[in-house]
Amino acid sequence: MTDDEVLAEFRASEALLEGHFKLSSGRHSAHYLQCARVLMDPMRASRLAAALAAKLPRDLRQQIDKVVAPAMGGVIIGHEMGRALGVEAMFVERPTGTFEFRRGFGLKAGEKVLMVEDVVTTGLSSREAIDTIREEGGMVIAAAALVDRSGGSVDLGVPFYPLVELSFPTYAEDEVPPELAARPVTKPGSRKE
Repeated sequence: MTDDEVLAEFRASEALLEGHFKLSSGRHSAHYLQCARVLMDPMRASRLAAALAAKLPRDLRQQIDKVVAPAMGGVIIGHEMGRALGVEAMFVERPTGTFEFRRGFGLKAGEKVLMVEDVVTTGLSSREAIDTIREEGGMVIAAAALVDRSGGSVDLGVPFYPLVELSFPTYAEDEVPPELAARPVTKPGSRKE
């Protein structure tokens, strides 16, 4: 799947939003990718996951024992990646503010894990999920995401495979341009802070 085909899927599902958004990272942006919209069509989610799985090197795909995704945004794409790779998928969640395995999910020591996200901007949530996987005994051998918003600069400490890279400017709280600051802020991400 080409970048243009991936973006066509986002446009078709009205998943690319414009306004003033405070991202999960705490940064501000005039654009937000609502991956839940692009993933709400099961066939589209399956196509995107298959395309993302195909981006992984073959030898890496063959090593993956489990897929783990951070809730909430990563749950659907994590499940679909498990399907595409033929392995079990589970998620970590933040019931008290930090990621943890719940619902009977867990890993055996040394299991090789692909951590999957919907969108990566600063990598904070991804790194937190990776730390939780490691604490559980899993070995994160790579990370993948539908969208890399970092401009290719994110370092997750493991090989990272995004389906597409999109570069929309983001701003720290004290850098927000006046024209963006004049618009009401929406906080669509998963963090409460």
